[in-house]
Amino acid sequence: MNEEREDDMFETMELQMPEDVEVNSTQPRDVIVEEAPSMLSSEWHDYVIGLFDDSELIEGRPLVSGLRRVAELVLGSIVQSGPTQVFPVQEADHHGRATVVFSVTFSNGVTYSEVADCWEGNTDDMFCAYAVATASTRAEARALRKALKIRGVAAEEITQKNTAEIVRAASHKSTSKSSDGDFNEEARMSDAQYNFIDVKCRQLNIDGELLFKEVFNVDNNRKVSKKVASDIIDRLNEYQRDKSGIPESVLGYKEEWRS
Repeated sequence: MNEEREDDMFETMELQMPEDVEVNSTQPRDVIVEEAPSMLSSEWHDYVIGLFDDSELIEGRPLVSGLRRVAELVLGSIVQSGPTQVFPVQEADHHGRATVVFSVTFSNGVTYSEVADCWEGNTDDMFCAYAVATASTRAEARALRKALKIRGVAAEEITQKNTAEIVRAASHKSTSKSSDGDFNEEARMSDAQYNFIDVKCRQLNIDGELLFKEVFNVDNNRKVSKKVASDIIDRLNEYQRDKSGIPESVLGYKEEWRS
């Protein structure tokens, strides 16, 4: 008799899930589903970004620590990771530029390499004192982004500064002025502009000579005006934000374009 009453009692009860638990939730977000899209699919980027924890994203941009974790989750163990070339700040460089080439090798033997720089024009002030370390972190992030085939930039690559304006200001200071004291935008391209263009071309895998000739219809010698150089810098910054706009005909960085 007692058993029948107990059965009746449980028949009228409704089991409830705790309010703060989602039925289909997976925590942490590091579960690779069998139906994952192809790496060549247009859905791949959103799928990979979905593997990052909220603490690994700043305004939707991944931190390098999150890139490391997700890269190993998706591509396998990292067996080697570190700078392969380091160009520290030179005494004559008043802008404090450091450049680092960074490589990451996975257990399948595939290696990804990228280059990044850090200087007062593209780095928040609190990190400028650590130019080599910051450049290394950025280059690592770029290599991991390349490996994961995701769009956009990492959080460490972003600055609050207007880099294009800073380059213009720096070039204004380093070039001569016209006789009436006004800045002469027809003067030759400055060293700061030339170096900035070279670094951006290297980062974006662009042939500087072809960029000058095909996109801006000018020779890549030092007779290019400051105004044209500023326009080229603006265009490179646009390419940095949206790489789909880079013409295929100018792809393929060549260091000898500077000669």
